[in-house]
Amino acid sequence: MFPGGMGNMQGMMKKVQKMQADMVKMQEQLKARKFENSVGGGAVSVVVSGKKELDSIKINPEAIDVDDMEMLEDMIVSAINECMRQIDETSEKEMAKITGGMKLPGM
Repeated sequence: MFPGGMGNMQGMMKKVQKMQADMVKMQEQLKARKFENSVGGGAVSVVVSGKKELDSIKINPEAIDVDDMEMLEDMIVSAINECMRQIDETSEKEMAKITGGMKLPGM
């Protein structure tokens, strides 16, 4: 049935359980991290948690031009989106360490 018998199956199950525990631990560590990004030469700076929640935003008063609010809005969106990409990229890299690069559905 299984090469190596039931002992091999038990060993495989232990590896799967360890991998699951490592994934949960990694996800908790990721949630606790903060990701920062700054755009426009420091005009807009944001901090996003690993839970993908905006923690803070700082806008340099010199970046505020009431005649060009669209540029400020674009910088805010850009800074937040870059943090989100950093979170996704970090999550993928950390997950690859646990899974040995194996792609798992839903991960």
